[in-house]
Amino acid sequence: MKRTLIALACLASTAAFAQSNVTIYGRLNTSVEYQKNIDSTDAKAVLQNNASRLGFKGTEDLGGGLKALFMLEHRFNSDTGTTTGDFWAGDAFVGLQTNYGTIRAGRITSPAYYATADYVSLHNHDTGTSEDKLYVAASSPKNTVAYLTPTFNGLSAEFATSAGEGNDGAKSWQAAVNYDAGALHLGAGYDENDPGDKQVALRALYEMGAFTFGGYYQLADSVDLGKRNSVRGSLQYTMGASEFHVNVGWADDWDDASDSAAVQYTLAYNYNLSKRTKVYAFYTAIKNDGNAAYNAVDFGKDPSSFAVGVRHNF
Repeated sequence: MKRTLIALACLASTAAFAQSNVTIYGRLNTSVEYQKNIDSTDAKAVLQNNASRLGFKGTEDLGGGLKALFMLEHRFNSDTGTTTGDFWAGDAFVGLQTNYGTIRAGRITSPAYYATADYVSLHNHDTGTSEDKLYVAASSPKNTVAYLTPTFNGLSAEFATSAGEGNDGAKSWQAAVNYDAGALHLGAGYDENDPGDKQVALRALYEMGAFTFGGYYQLADSVDLGKRNSVRGSLQYTMGASEFHVNVGWADDWDDASDSAAVQYTLAYNYNLSKRTKVYAFYTAIKNDGNAAYNAVDFGKDPSSFAVGVRHNF
């Protein structure tokens, strides 16, 4: 009788796991850097965290093409062990996936960002001192409801809105479109919030053998500063386990803030020890005009960093 009960319990457990799936995942990304003009210190050597995270995600098959899904992502500083901002500083949502699309609710990063700036930031997943400092976002990830369409012949779209909820943040709207056709990948994103800040961006990426070319154009419109154009281009060359990267971005003056342009460039090398672990080195720098302070405390300062690091995904 005991053996029968144990066998039945095992069968029930197997059935439960067949219907639901939970994955624990994460990333540890830490670098040793020599930084200049990033804060009030002229130059310093630091141990730098680069968007390290611990996450939980899963789905439950409800039958009839309906699935429940969730995601909880905690961001932490790998150099100190402290929390980065909110405890669930990554995406944290619950949703339903159907044959007609997916609905999610919670803390959700703008689909406009993923469709444009993040997509072409190839060398270090848009993290740390080498991340894209010139991209302007108009929306908040908090209190968001998002709808993702099914994919039709490589084309998909996502629409989201974020409730302001008083002092917690501005009400905002986001939209993104993605298109994949073999080696060609296109995208567009739009953000707007209720004070009137907005941005629109177009992205393209093309894979040609060992080379990958990517870039985007963004038009940002700020209530306080007026309009501003920016462009970014990225190039990746792969040779065996090695990756060579060049990334250059430029932002012109805001209409109502003269001498506020900036240029950012990054040269990077990655060596993939495995599919999950890589070592890397990069040099990144921003040339700020007199009234610009991208990644710098003081206007007109030119921040830079030379880094060597290790990234491991699990």
